[in-house]
Amino acid sequence: MTTDHKAETVIIEREFAHPPEKLWRALTQPHLIEDWLMKNDFAPVAGHKFNLRGEWGGVLDCEVLAVEPHTTLSYTWNHVHENPAYDLRSVVTFTLTPTSGGTHLRMEQTGFRPDQTQASGGARFGWQAFFDKLETVLLR
Repeated sequence: MTTDHKAETVIIEREFAHPPEKLWRALTQPHLIEDWLMKNDFAPVAGHKFNLRGEWGGVLDCEVLAVEPHTTLSYTWNHVHENPAYDLRSVVTFTLTPTSGGTHLRMEQTGFRPDQTQASGGARFGWQAFFDKLETVLLR
């Protein structure tokens, strides 16, 4: 995690014993995304607008920013809330790097305001849990 005076960034990195192609499928196919992240209407196309729908009933408004197959995926991760304290406008970027044993996955979520320490802390915890579920999806 890095911090500056404007925004906070949450970074989670993990090694997966699977090739980048398999990890890429889990990051970009809607039925697999649902199994480890949330219900969605994702498509791996820059400019595609989609929603992630959480089990808590919340909806994240997202837009694909960058797609480099098997390498990089980036999209907005916005939770619009009537209370400005809970309004989150961030960007999630996944970077896949092949390793001798599989793939190194780096997730970076940028854009947490300094007053959103609860949200950034929740993201740190949440992404670890999401990656645990992702590992299970990859074992199928």
